[in-house]
Amino acid sequence: MDKYGLDIFSNDNFIIIDGEVKINYKSKPSILNIVQEIRSQEIRGPMLLRFPHLVKKQIKSLYRNFNNAIVENNYNGSFNAVFPLKVNQFPHALDAITSQGKEFNYGLEAGSKAELILAMAKINKGAAITVNGFKDKEMVSLGFIAASSQHNITLTIEGLNELETIIEVANESNLVVPNIGIRIRLHSVGSGSWAKSGGMDAKFGLTSTEILEAITLLREANILNKLTMIHFHIGSQMSDIAPLKKALREAGNIYAELKKMGAKNLKNINIGGGLAVEYNQHEHCANYNYSVKEFSSSVVFLLAEIMDAKMVEHPNIYTESGRYAVASHAVLVAPVLELFSQDYQERLLNLKDINPPLVEELIELNQLLSKKNSIEYLHDALDHQESLFTLFDLGYIDLQDRSNAEILVHNIIKKALYIEGFEGSRELELLQARLQERYLVNLSIFQSMPDYWGLEQNFPVMPIHMLDKKPIRAASLWDITCDSDGEIGFNSDKPLYLHDINLDEEEYFLGFFNVGAYQETLGMNHNLFSRPNECTINIDEKSYTISNVVESDNIIEVLEDLGYKADEILNKLESDIFQSDFITKQEKTDTLAELKMYLSQNGYLRTTY
Repeated sequence: MDKYGLDIFSNDNFIIIDGEVKINYKSKPSILNIVQEIRSQEIRGPMLLRFPHLVKKQIKSLYRNFNNAIVENNYNGSFNAVFPLKVNQFPHALDAITSQGKEFNYGLEAGSKAELILAMAKINKGAAITVNGFKDKEMVSLGFIAASSQHNITLTIEGLNELETIIEVANESNLVVPNIGIRIRLHSVGSGSWAKSGGMDAKFGLTSTEILEAITLLREANILNKLTMIHFHIGSQMSDIAPLKKALREAGNIYAELKKMGAKNLKNINIGGGLAVEYNQHEHCANYNYSVKEFSSSVVFLLAEIMDAKMVEHPNIYTESGRYAVASHAVLVAPVLELFSQDYQERLLNLKDINPPLVEELIELNQLLSKKNSIEYLHDALDHQESLFTLFDLGYIDLQDRSNAEILVHNIIKKALYIEGFEGSRELELLQARLQERYLVNLSIFQSMPDYWGLEQNFPVMPIHMLDKKPIRAASLWDITCDSDGEIGFNSDKPLYLHDINLDEEEYFLGFFNVGAYQETLGMNHNLFSRPNECTINIDEKSYTISNVVESDNIIEVLEDLGYKADEILNKLESDIFQSDFITKQEKTDTLAELKMYLSQNGYLRTTY
């Protein structure tokens, strides 16, 4: 049984029992059973399953590790965390975040006006709101409104102009001035794909000179007491912990210096996000080189060391690791629609009374193939196939001969792959890669996994059932978009092997894991495929419940989102049908009804299953 790296990427969130992937929590329901129950309601296309308990597990782990480190290092500050809304703003994801994080006072981070309004509306009472990103006067004013509404809000300034705007609004209104943070532009840089978030060329932050000027402006405006936080960020999905340690030393010393300069209410240091998530399912391809325990211990130890040396009280620690909090909570499940070699079944052979000699040899190879001669006969079959293709091009054999050759070679390949004795053979691996199968999957990579397309970000993928059978086919995955980039190709360094199945007789579902961060917010309606169906799965000791079912937008809704008017489209389609001279009046009525039914469904392919 192949675990598909489940023990590497899933953090014990999922397990394999009786050949199926099950959620490793309480009653341990089968993902396949959940999917089949949803599909019984005639919901088709890809499905995004949310598991709120996994959000709580991640938040709890973060707080537990930091609080343990605080105790172990005799640290005097507290630990706090906020969730960056840019990672996933969708309603049922945010509901899971706020409900599961309530007992930890888990906060929210906003980077735009809309996100700030969302944070104000959804935040648990008393939890922190931090505001990052560029701000105009309106956004600053929203911060004042939030503070006046008794929200625990901190506006992080990204430039001196924003501080000047805060002072301007403070002078013009009687609203409560929010807490102020300063994003510092560190010399230190991060690691991984998002390392450019740090360093002197980073998009955000104040230089040392600008920080000193900010202190002067705050003091002159008589609001230095509102400076409560410094903030830095060296990148998402940090692969190496060493750059973080360097950044902490730099930021910690800046914090201590500001305290000594009279920023008496400065008490928080926000280390941004960056905690990595394991997306790979192969042992030699780990995404990062540290644990959450090492991460938290390093942060607490280094800050304590710096503050003790400078004789400054320990700051409260804030983090903004959204990917870590929610990536694992969502699993995308989609059915395989077609295998592109499935037409090569032996029942489709149509042999002649007299076949070309090479076809006769293929018939004999297919009949006599065994464990002893498997690789030899496979080589012979492939050579014969190439020769037969040449003979076809020269006109010496006909199309039926070519079809028979393809079917026979395909079956020889499958028989060879099924033989256990060659498992792990480099020779067989090379042949499998050469003869990979294409699986057509009912999803859009651009919509559901845009980071794969845009950043070559891997996502763990595996069948959610049939795991008690041997997967033998080197697999490439094709989505249903009209775009050649909509493919997860076979990679011999990170191979994916799937089962050889007959889709006329059985269903085959693939699960894509750790898709809960960024993928939903970045997904695009390429080819006008809408977001997948989604639902929330709550699990108890006896069973599970399915709630918050949101079906994919139907075709008309997708077109309306682009600005088209549904009435105009429907009227034009109806007019064309009723003006047709090719069908009767009753056929026109029936055709219009059928068309309206199609328009009321989502654009994903609807199959027998």
